Amino acid sequence: MIHSVAGVVRVHGRDRPDAPALIVDDRPITFGELDDLSNRAAQAFAAAGVGAGDRVAFLDRNGAEFFVVMFGLAKLGAIGVPVNWRLAPPEIGHIIGDCGAAAVVVGADFVGHVEAIESTLDARIVAIGAHPRWPDLHDWLRTHPAVDPGVVTGPDDLVFLMYTSGTTGLPKGVMLSNANYVCKTSGVEQPWRFDADAVSLAVMPLFHMAGSGWAFAGLWHGAVTVVLRDVDPAAILDAITTHRVTNMLVVPAVVQFLLDTPGIDAADLSSLRIVVYGASPISDDVLVRGIARFGGVFAQVYGMTETTGSITQLGGDEHSPELMRSCGKPYPWVQIRVVDRAGAHVPTGTVGEVWTRSAQNMLGYWANPDATAATLTPDGWLRTGDAGYLDADGYLYLHDRIKDMIVSGGENVYPAEVENVLMTHPGVAEAAVIGVPDPRWGEAVKAVVVAAPGAHLTETDLIGYARGRLGGFKLPKTVDFVDALPRTPSGKILKRALREPYWADADRRIG
Repeated sequence: MIHSVAGVVRVHGRDRPDAPALIVDDRPITFGELDDLSNRAAQAFAAAGVGAGDRVAFLDRNGAEFFVVMFGLAKLGAIGVPVNWRLAPPEIGHIIGDCGAAAVVVGADFVGHVEAIESTLDARIVAIGAHPRWPDLHDWLRTHPAVDPGVVTGPDDLVFLMYTSGTTGLPKGVMLSNANYVCKTSGVEQPWRFDADAVSLAVMPLFHMAGSGWAFAGLWHGAVTVVLRDVDPAAILDAITTHRVTNMLVVPAVVQFLLDTPGIDAADLSSLRIVVYGASPISDDVLVRGIARFGGVFAQVYGMTETTGSITQLGGDEHSPELMRSCGKPYPWVQIRVVDRAGAHVPTGTVGEVWTRSAQNMLGYWANPDATAATLTPDGWLRTGDAGYLDADGYLYLHDRIKDMIVSGGENVYPAEVENVLMTHPGVAEAAVIGVPDPRWGEAVKAVVVAAPGAHLTETDLIGYARGRLGGFKLPKTVDFVDALPRTPSGKILKRALREPYWADADRRIG
């Protein structure tokens, strides 16, 4: 039985040392090897003065080193801090400084980022590869024994600080405990169809919950995990067919990319048991095409970093036209409620804020009691900040982030509702809807649209198309056409980046 993150490699390393744990660059690493390597990492960090409760930041693309370092830290009772490598150096510096990292492990691609902020850091720096001033991680580990330090951590001990993507304000460190991971990763064995014979694909960035949370779940249940360094559709397709991948998690944009990848029509995808998708909305067109090509293997999930990932799931057999827009039902151990601004229950079918309570809920935000108090209630409910409703059968339907809601002339407009209509137009590839300042209505609805290849759209066409499908106050007043929409690494559209130019000179701001 596994009772902690460190227990994943301790238990499988002891019971199944010769079973493959990871496949990186087509090279297998067994659970026994991963156990030994993480022991060396634990000893190396301990020799450098890192102990229980200390934070260590990790900055690199997907690779074996992530797991070696994170499991090594867990064996010490230290705290892993995966850092978004897509951030600019000052943003990386903010995270390292905010968590007070005692050490930083950095990959070769991001040495320049850390060198740019090195003078501001009070941390030991270890490079993955040669560096004139910093030790090479691999050389460093070889000088320490493969001996487990034997530190045993408890359920409520902090094991990871996962920084939110910062769609509003500065990123906040989400404090996640052993108990959070035990609840989530042990619970999803059946919903995610994991067992020791599974072949899991870890392709989403490991600094994100959709990446590392998925990878840890597979390893927890003894599955071999194929690790891809980047999101490359051709490499994903090759990995599925070469390694006979059974389980994978991707964001909807990757599903779309895969469907457009040369070779997809001829590829043997019969090994797939489940393709979990989430983190951003999926269009009906992509989902229908995906089911036609991949089969009934899709499962939609909804969750967030603050809940250690997904808390609801819509299974493959539930992908009917009536339920396509639902994100499913909560897992048996998860409670969901929908409330009004006062925190009171709203009737079935009524939109309100989604709250959740389970052992997956974070401990709080690192060194930020005000943000913690604004998110977690005294009786354990987490305010998601998402607007949605529950139907009579308990299925959850999301409308949008509450902070993204547009108030136009006193009427609430949920952007997702408008986006869903625009996305049904054959000439629209992607659409994002935002509120912009309006002298008469306070806010006006604006659509930002990416046209499908070969389509010739006009603002008048799209507004006219929506007019018969939406109430007048929900119609876009203006439409901008762009080549691409800005997104976070998890695939979410950066509404803040779209809104910023319009609200820069306003007296008040949305959100």
